This record gives sequence, structure tokens and C-alpha cells, in this order.
Amino acid sequence: MTKITPLIALFTLFVLCSLRGQNTTSLKPVFKDLLFTQNFSVKYNFNEEGTKLEKVYSDRNGVIQVLTSKGLYKPYAGAFLYPGTLVPDGSFRPMGDKKIAGIDNYDHQFVYLDDKAVFSNAWAGTFYSKHEMADAAIFCVGTDFHSLVANGANLKYVKDSKTLWTGKTSEPIIEIRFSPEKGLFYLLGKKTVSTFSSKDQTVSVIFEGADLTAFDLANKGAKIFIGTKNGYLVIDNNTGKQLGETHRKVPVTDITSVRTIQGQVWFGTSFGAFMLRTDGKYDYYNGERWLPGDQVKHIAEGPDKSVLILTDKGLGQICFKQMTLEDKAMYFEKQVRERHIRNGFNCSTEGMKDGNIGTGYVRDSDNDGLWTAMYLGGEIFRYAVTKSDEALQNCYESLDAIERLYTINSNQVGFPARSFERRGDINRLSDHDRWQHAKDPEWDWKATTSSDEAIGHIFALGAMAELISVEPMRSRAIHLIDILMTHIVEHDLYLIDFDGKPTLWGRWNPEYVNARPIMVGDRKICSSNITAMLQTAYHFTHKELFKKKAMELLYKDGFLENLMRPMKSIGMAPENADVLSKELSDGWNHSDDEMYFLGYWGLYRYALNADLKSKFKESIIDHWEIERPEKEGAWNIFTAMTTNEFDLNEAIWYLQRHPMDMINWDIMNSHRKDIELIAPNFRQQTIKEVLPPDERPVQRHNGNMFYLDKKGGNGTGEESAGDIWLLPYWMGRYLGIISAPVKR
Repeated sequence: MTKITPLIALFTLFVLCSLRGQNTTSLKPVFKDLLFTQNFSVKYNFNEEGTKLEKVYSDRNGVIQVLTSKGLYKPYAGAFLYPGTLVPDGSFRPMGDKKIAGIDNYDHQFVYLDDKAVFSNAWAGTFYSKHEMADAAIFCVGTDFHSLVANGANLKYVKDSKTLWTGKTSEPIIEIRFSPEKGLFYLLGKKTVSTFSSKDQTVSVIFEGADLTAFDLANKGAKIFIGTKNGYLVIDNNTGKQLGETHRKVPVTDITSVRTIQGQVWFGTSFGAFMLRTDGKYDYYNGERWLPGDQVKHIAEGPDKSVLILTDKGLGQICFKQMTLEDKAMYFEKQVRERHIRNGFNCSTEGMKDGNIGTGYVRDSDNDGLWTAMYLGGEIFRYAVTKSDEALQNCYESLDAIERLYTINSNQVGFPARSFERRGDINRLSDHDRWQHAKDPEWDWKATTSSDEAIGHIFALGAMAELISVEPMRSRAIHLIDILMTHIVEHDLYLIDFDGKPTLWGRWNPEYVNARPIMVGDRKICSSNITAMLQTAYHFTHKELFKKKAMELLYKDGFLENLMRPMKSIGMAPENADVLSKELSDGWNHSDDEMYFLGYWGLYRYALNADLKSKFKESIIDHWEIERPEKEGAWNIFTAMTTNEFDLNEAIWYLQRHPMDMINWDIMNSHRKDIELIAPNFRQQTIKEVLPPDERPVQRHNGNMFYLDKKGGNGTGEESAGDIWLLPYWMGRYLGIISAPVKR
């Protein structure tokens, strides 16, 4: 018999302990929540008429200076989500008398060019080298304070106010760079790249092209990246030959600035900025999520490994912070509680002015109950994992809001309102048909509740009843499940509104559902949702009424066949179909995806028997397969409930790449040359590969992740992270596929 060594025994114990609490009977992939790099922007706006922004640099002290047509400016105030401004820099009073024509960075210190000299305030002010070149405009400092100064095509090489060489190039100089590895100055013109050797005192053309606009050295001087008006190209600095074709499949081809920062090459353009990634793709920054304006003037390295992007309307400082997913979750928890809670509901903020989070208001929506249920689900999972008192209190407050949806309406027991609000809100006057007066003269409630709210309520209340044993919370949740489902069953599988009629979308009756042709999505979604809802009700109330009705629908009315129908069969209704079926099938319904996956919690976990559970698992995975191109974080994590085969990496990609700035800024991507457009299709997928969340508009889970643009209402609202981000994160933690933070 083989003996178990102490080391093996210790390892085995570690594995067994690590699997406890993962709520799974088999080993699932687990993401270790290590530090990752989160990006965000600090913006500094500038709107002085007649003043042009030209260059930006920072020094070793973290000071940032901006060269403008009216002298030096500096950032004032400014923090994430709290934009600052650019103001005149009067730090060194004698600088006010100088006509600064250029600014650069040498040995992490500011150096300047004026009409008399190249100089600096560093090194105790000892660096002052006269050049005596009229209208000097461009310069670069090389080894040991040797400086090359240019005016058009004229060049001067100076040191300690002595002219060591003068010369001329074949065309005006745009930029100068120095390579310490090569010991050469590099000169960019519109048609050429040249070198100046201080040793030989010669200018040599090493590359000829056209429409050259900007350049920089990379790979320790081994490569030269050159921007043009139509893409960029890369030169082997040893041979002077171009490497490969000109890169035109880039976000924007009109390059205005090139800069190598921390080993990564950044490009400024006439419409935003982008960075070349190690995989050959690009991270694209445009719109006010990242930049005050889109016309990039200059790029430079900033303090703490940030990147400074100067635009025509101000400065964007792209910051990179090391954090864990839990760190990000705690930021979003605060965002929700500070700005997105209204009467206990999880809401969006509207009416903001220019992205100012100090303005605006939280407003009701048709889906207050749904968005709140999704946020509540996240807090339930958070409590199940952490036993946080704060999470439990958040659960209580959201439960209060959802519970009141059932009590504020006295017309129908078990019928939930969409929302409620204090009477007199002038914003509701245009929507008076939906708003009804409550018995309490202080309050109104919104009618016409839909299936979206019903499935959202059942999801959150079921999770609460299962995972929170605290009383009376658990009993309250089960009671709401009971009265909602009793209302639906007793009213022939309809939600009956204040007028005694079924609401437009609260319909699960077989006559209605099976009237839709088999390719119309409503036939499948209604069957899937009502089964999940009835199973949840039976699981927690043990009332045979709910089980009997579920079995009847599944086997007598064909709902099992409906919900098992493959997702690939969903499409447009035939020409001879009724008008409603045609309206319901004019394209893929992403709100249905949200309803499906919320329902899958009860469909799978509370399945009436093992055979059904196996079938439901098959249906869920079939749905996930067709959703995979979207790389949707929530859908991948919901699928992890049923199988080990899900896209964990894509779920983490969604969570990590989601912007921390949730403001509804205008975002544009349809102009990009690095995306591959595909033909119009039923699923409304626009491009071959979905863009990262931080490059596309902020969207809830019911949005099309392939939407490229968002225009209108720029900076007028902020979305809540409660349903968008916290739900998938905390669910991933509960399912054990995302670890607690791993501290190094």
C-alpha cells in the first residue's frame, strides 16, 4: 500500500477546504482575484477663445505643464468624475516675461525653448544655452545637454551657448527625437525621416514617404513608428526599411501624435487616441468618458505611469490603478448607495448637466422593480458570501421597495406595481395613463406591469428565500412569491391590471403563448419563464397548485417543447402570421435574454425532478452557446450554475474592462477602421468581434452589446452599477468561480 506523505496529505486537505462553500458538486474553473490594471480618466476642461493648446509634459515631481499659444498653463483641481480646468501657470514669475515656443522633457525635468535659448528651472537654473536662431520653434535635448534647435528647415546644434554646428534639411522639420542607444537625433519632415550625428555633424535621410505627421522611437531605438494622414508605418531603425505594410486597420487613420510610453506605443488622432496592444489590436479612447475633446494635439507620459492626452478642448489624464475585482465592487457599491437609490429602488440618474454628478435626479422607470430585483440579487449573493451587515441592510431596503409594489395597489392582491412615487411629480404628467392614485393621497403608483418585473421579482425573492435564513426576511420573500404566483394562476396565467384586464406583456396563458408561430421568441420565453416561476413558488410554498399547473403547462400545453426548442430556430414570423407575431420577431430581443437568464435560476435550481433538470440544463447551455459572441459577463456566470463548460475568461474580461465611469457619454465607433463590419442580421450583430465594455456605450444586460454608437444626451445621466456589474460579480463569488481577493 502506498503511504500518503505529510505533504500530500496537507495538499489534499487544502484542496478539499478550498472547494467548500463553492456550491458545486464538481470542480469548476476558478478565477483568482489578483490585482489587475483598471483604467479611468481625469479630465481638465479648457474653453478660452483664441488660445490654442500645443504640448503637454510632466516632470519627476508629478507637475504637469501645458504649452499654449499664450504661454504655460497647468491643471487645477480635477479628480475621477470631477473634472478640473487648465489655468495659467504663474509658479515661476520670471517665466511670464519669456516667449516660450517649445517644451520638452529631459531626464524627467522640464526644458524650454524661447526666442533666445534652451533652458530649464531644474539643475538650479544652470542649464541655459543660447541659440540665437530667430523664430526657433522645435528643439530636442540630447546627451549632456547638447541641444538641436530647428526653425523650418534650418538647424543649430548648441551646447553652453556655443554653436557647434549649423545646417539645413531638404524640408521643414515637424518633430525631433533623440536616441540615447544610437547617439543620434531623428528629424521628421512631411516626406522624410533623417538623422543628425553630432559626432560626424551630418544629416542623413534614412526613409522617404508621404504625408508624414508624427513619430517616435520604440523598442530601445530599434524601431521607428511613423504616423501619417492615412495610418502608421514601422521602420527598422537598423536598416531604414519599412516593416510590413502601412497599418490602416486602426481606429482612426489620421494620426496627429505618436509617443512611446512605458514600452507601449500611443497614437493621437483627429478623433481620439489609441494604444497598440501586445496582441496587435488596439485600445481606443474617444468621447468624454476619456477625453475633453477628440482632436488630439499631443501625448506624453504623466505622473504615476499615467498617459497625458492633450486635445483641442483640454487635457485627459488616463490613469492606471492596480486593484482587485472586489476593490472595484466596493467602489460600485458606494456608487449605487450614494447616487442611485430612490425609495429603496435601484435607479438611473437623469437630468445631469455635462456629466456633473452633483446635478440631476433619480427618476422612476417602467422597470424599477426589475432593476431593483437584479441589484437585490447581487446583494443577496454578497451576503451569502461575506455575511456583511451592510449587504443585509441593503437587502432589507430593496425588499421594502419591492414589497410596497404589492401593497400600494389595493385593487388586486398579488399584483405588483411597476413603480411608485410621491404625488405631484411634474415629470409624470406626460405619462398619466400609467400612473394611478394610491389610497394614501401622498403617493401614486405605475400600472401596466410586465413579465420583466414578474421574472425579476421571482428571481430575487427565490434567491433570498434560499440563501438568507434571517427572519422575517425569508418569510416576507416567500409570501411575495406566493401572492404573485397565486394571482397569476387564479387569473388564468395573466397579470390583471387596475382595470380588470390583462396587462400588455403579463401574459403566459397557453392560448396566447401558443398562438405565436414556433420561430417567434415569445413562445419560448413565456414558456421558460412561467415554468421557472411556478417551480420557484412550489419549491418554497410546497403548494400543490403550483406544481400541478407547471406540469400541466409542460406536458399538456406543450410548454416543455416550447422551451426546449433550439435558440437557432428563433427568427422572423412568416408572411401569413398575425401582426403581433410579426412585431415581436422583427429582430433579436435582448430583453428576452435578460428574462431568460434571470429565470434560469429557478428553472434549473428548483426543477421539479431530475429528468426536467437535465432537460433544462440542455436548454440553458443551448442559449449560452448562441450568446457567446457577446462575451456577456452575466450570461456566462449564470451558465456556470449548470456546467463547468462556460467562458470564465470572457466573464472576467467583462468585469475588468467595464468602465468605472458609468455616465452616458456619447460614444462613437462606427467610423473605426480596425473593426470588421458584417452584413445586417436577425441578431443585430454589427461587427465580427464585440468591442470591450470600456470602448462602447454603457448598457444594461438587456442591451445589444454590438451597438457601436451612442449620440444624444451626452453626459445627461449615469447608470447604476447595481444591476449591470454587481449582480454578475457577486453571483460569481457565490458560485465559487471568482475567488476572494488574493493578497500577495
